[in-house]
Amino acid sequence: MSTKPVLVVHGGAWAIPDEFAERSILGVKNAVKSGFAVLEMGGSSMKAVEIAVRALEDDTVFDAGHGAVLNADGYVELDAIIMNGKTLAAGAVSCIRNISNPVTFACSVLKKTPYVMLTGTGANQFAEKLGIPQVPVEELVTDHAKAEWEQYRKYKQTVKSLFNTELVHDTVGAVAIDCEGNMACATSTGGITNKMVGRVGDTPVIGSGGYADNLVGAVSATGHGESIMKVTLARLILFHMEQGKTPEEAADSALHYMEKRVHGRGGVIVVSKTGEWTARFTTKRMVWAGIKEGVLMYGLNPGETIQEIIKPSK
Repeated sequence: MSTKPVLVVHGGAWAIPDEFAERSILGVKNAVKSGFAVLEMGGSSMKAVEIAVRALEDDTVFDAGHGAVLNADGYVELDAIIMNGKTLAAGAVSCIRNISNPVTFACSVLKKTPYVMLTGTGANQFAEKLGIPQVPVEELVTDHAKAEWEQYRKYKQTVKSLFNTELVHDTVGAVAIDCEGNMACATSTGGITNKMVGRVGDTPVIGSGGYADNLVGAVSATGHGESIMKVTLARLILFHMEQGKTPEEAADSALHYMEKRVHGRGGVIVVSKTGEWTARFTTKRMVWAGIKEGVLMYGLNPGETIQEIIKPSK
C-alpha cells in the first residue's frame, strides 16, 4: 500500500524582519516544491529533504550555506545533519569551513563512512578527498551578514543576548515521508553572528536538531541551540508522539517544556508515520511551507496558514 508523500520545510524561527518576509516566504515555497517534485516521481524521502535543504542553503535570505554568518574570528563555520528513518542511519558535519551545501556533505558522511558526525579540520580534509569544492568565504557571506558582524563585535553581544532579543538568523530544515512510508529529516545552519570559535549548536546533534524514525515520525528543529540540546527537542517530540499525541500536541508540549525548563524558544516541523504534519514555534515568527495531496500551505506569523492548490508536475 503506497503512502501519500508529504514534505515540510522551515527557514528558521526568529524575529524575521519585514524586509526579509517576502523573500523568506518565496524561498520556502521554492524549496518545498523542488523537494516535493522528487517525491512525486517516486523518489526517496532522503533525496527530497536533501534537495529541499540545498535550495534553502543556496538562497542568501537564510542562514545556511550561502547565507551563513561570521564567527568571532570573522570566518564561517557550518553545521548540518541528515537522517534516514528506515535504518536510523545519520550523517552530520559540524564546524566545517567554506562548503556551500553542508547537507550534501552530511549525506556523504552517512553513505561513505561508518560514522555519524565529522567535525572541523578532519571533516574538511574528508570533503577534499571526496572532491567537494571549497568556496571562498565571500561567496557564503552577504553584505548584511558582514555589517551585522561589525555591529555585534562593537557591542560584544553574546549568543544568549542575541537569542533573547530574537534578532538572530537561524537554521533551515526539512522533513518528509515518501510513497513507501520511509521518513527522513535534514537540518542545516550557518551559525550565529560572532559566536565563539568552535561553538556547535543543536543542528548537527542527533535527537536535538533533527530525528527521523519510520516507527514514529520525523522532526527538524530551529531556535536557541543550547536550549534545544538540553531537552533533546527533536527526540522529545517523537517521545510524545509514541505516547499517542498528535504532531501538533507533541510539538506544543515539547516547545512549552523547553521554554519553562530552560527559558529557550524555538520552532519545529514534524511529520508522523501516517502523514499528519505540523509547523509550530514559540518565537515571534517562523517561515515554513508544506505540501501534501496537491495543496501547498505556508506561513510566517503565529497562527497563520495560507493555502495554494498546486498542479502535479507530472
